Amino acid sequence: MKTINREDLAAHLEGQEQPILIEALPEKYFRQWHLPNAVNINHDQVRQLAPELLPNKQAMIVVYCASATCRNSDMVANQLEAMGYTDVAIYKGGKAEWEEAQLPVATT
Repeated sequence: MKTINREDLAAHLEGQEQPILIEALPEKYFRQWHLPNAVNINHDQVRQLAPELLPNKQAMIVVYCASATCRNSDMVANQLEAMGYTDVAIYKGGKAEWEEAQLPVATT
């Protein structure tokens, strides 16, 4: 599985081709705060939500969860690849690393 680090992700988010960010945590955590423009797809909702939220299977998708020890992003990324998505990466540092770097966040 492909991974992306914080610096590369931040650069992509400021660039022309912005990746689609997927937070792979339960909705209550997503509602507290999330990376800007992220959508919430918990690991048990991928098959139901991905076709509607992610119609372009060639789009750059970055999946993240709480921290480097959280496995939800791996589960979501693996399911997306199994469904035919071709450009999926995991941001292993997740919310913990993003917040530590004091990068912008969003709330719903």
